[in-house]
Amino acid sequence: MTFTRGTLAAVLAGVTLIASAVPLKTDAAHSSVSAVFKQMNVPVESKFKSFAAQIDYDAAHPDKASARMDIDTASFDIGEAEYNKEVAGKDWFNSAKFPKATFVSSAIKPAGAGKLSVSGKLTIKGRAQDVTFPVTVKPEGGKQVFEGQLPIKRLAFNIGEGEWKDTSMVADEVVIKFRVAAGQ
Repeated sequence: MTFTRGTLAAVLAGVTLIASAVPLKTDAAHSSVSAVFKQMNVPVESKFKSFAAQIDYDAAHPDKASARMDIDTASFDIGEAEYNKEVAGKDWFNSAKFPKATFVSSAIKPAGAGKLSVSGKLTIKGRAQDVTFPVTVKPEGGKQVFEGQLPIKRLAFNIGEGEWKDTSMVADEVVIKFRVAAGQ
């Protein structure tokens, strides 16, 4: 049997498809993103109501995985309409100018059974930072569930300007918690 360039290209493309990660569809009803912070030293957890996650993942080849998350900053729900409007304003997220916070992975590595180490770029309010954080992955109801926490410093992203730079009112430390359920 002789191989032509076309046949060889088709075989290589097939091998590439087999070895690459699989795009998963996010189950929004079973997924969430929240921020945990301290306000006047009292822990507060508030959710983002709108976000989109794109995950390409194959458990047999986690190193070929990729992930992207876009969070609608104006969807941050602190529990009261007036506060939500303030947090979307210029001093906090400035959602009119920066409507999305984005994470894009650059590397995903196995880190033990059911664990991944995820690295990438987090961009909030036009400021980008390289981050690395652990993620657990487990099958649940025919889907893969990815859970993790990413600690950040809000002032590094200019979240809380003016009088809100005072960390005695709202702490600088924030933990972004996420749970993404996704399947084919």
